[in-house]
Amino acid sequence: MSWSKLKQNLESFLCPALDGRVEYRATGYRYLPDKAGICYITVDKKNVLNMNDVTNLIRWYQTELEIKNDPDIQIPISHEEIEAVRKETKGKVPEDRLKVIARSRKSSEHAKELLSAQTSLSKSNFVVVANKFLSTSIEDSIESHDILLNILALVDRRVGKKRILNMSEKMKVKHPIVQYFYELRRSTL
Repeated sequence: MSWSKLKQNLESFLCPALDGRVEYRATGYRYLPDKAGICYITVDKKNVLNMNDVTNLIRWYQTELEIKNDPDIQIPISHEEIEAVRKETKGKVPEDRLKVIARSRKSSEHAKELLSAQTSLSKSNFVVVANKFLSTSIEDSIESHDILLNILALVDRRVGKKRILNMSEKMKVKHPIVQYFYELRRSTL
């Protein structure tokens, strides 16, 4: 599918409140067909997410430790996760320490997912992911670990007000750029 047709399809799914505010753009090189160009998403005419550049306006994480120590990332711990740690330690660890261990393990897993997601984003081809978005269900795109699929689903008109409001807990463990687009969408409700 050509870029202009793909862009037209994506923009036809934008929620009405974000129509004209969120735009998909791409640069191309007419005389260098082997050079892919750069795809990016703008909000209010500002480049917010550049697919090939890790130095964009949204903060990119560099290390697992930085992610684990970020106070903005709140990772909820379930009772089952605490029980799993209790069984593993054979009940010899105090209750407050169990929560710390469970949270640390979960934040390590989350950090690894976040780092792998942004690595794949910087290498990914926007056109391939956009075509995948157009051919998969909204539920699959929202639940995906792919940052770009999450963003495209959040600005989609098929995601209603009630679903957006019910996602607040899930969004706390998502990448900061996904959280940015979630807050952008919530601001339109």
